[in-house]
Amino acid sequence: MDSPHGAAVTAEGLGLKGPRGWAFRDVTFSAAPGSLIAVEGPSGSGRTCLLLALTGRMRSTEGAASTGGLSLPRRAAAVRRVAALGPVPGVSELDPAFTVAEHLRERALLQRRFDGSLRALLRPRRERVATAGDRIDAALKAAGLDTATLPKAGRTSVRDLERLEALRLSIALALIGRPGLLAVDDTDLKLSDAERAEAWELLRHLAAAGTTVLAVCSQAPEDAVTVRTGTTGTTARADNTGERLSPTASAHDEGTADAFAETGRA
Repeated sequence: MDSPHGAAVTAEGLGLKGPRGWAFRDVTFSAAPGSLIAVEGPSGSGRTCLLLALTGRMRSTEGAASTGGLSLPRRAAAVRRVAALGPVPGVSELDPAFTVAEHLRERALLQRRFDGSLRALLRPRRERVATAGDRIDAALKAAGLDTATLPKAGRTSVRDLERLEALRLSIALALIGRPGLLAVDDTDLKLSDAERAEAWELLRHLAAAGTTVLAVCSQAPEDAVTVRTGTTGTTARADNTGERLSPTASAHDEGTADAFAETGRA
């Protein structure tokens, strides 16, 4: 897979309000291209809403943000073309009835249909199939998922995957589009300590290869650019360059759910 160009992500006083309160508020941070960004906080603290706002899927109500140099929410449509979603409950979930191969073929077909140039679409079918196969293979390799090790190889149903395998598949699907920003929700949910370490190592590797990674979690690793939700007046951890950052955020559980209904999802 060609090395992607990571997207810088910034926010200044960013907030999102629903009918009954703030999902998150006063989020301020800056992350360079190729960063590993961890959105840390308890469930219901606005973590997912922040992820969706920074990827152009939710409209913020105050402050400013940009992804890949594109201002949000004004250029949300353009941001969606450079920011891909991994697993996000209720937004980009795997279909448990589909097999691994079916998911991969569907995503490659959609990628070719919506993102391919006219010249690419007019190429001979054999060439298009080969290109799609190459993209799938590269994405699987980058996500660390070897389908040959699955119970029924590519014919394995999603419902039969272990949690870490499903996470790797969701990431592979997102990587088929070669995004500048990869967003992953509930990164450490239902993982053992060893599996959690594997998941973070995968995301570090992707960031080191050039893709900016935005990962929601309950506990961020020490080397990530960390943005905390559900707290006020927090001080950011130093990232791996030693630079001090200053993200803060506050949230209300009921505001998070309301924000989905109020802003809608793209």
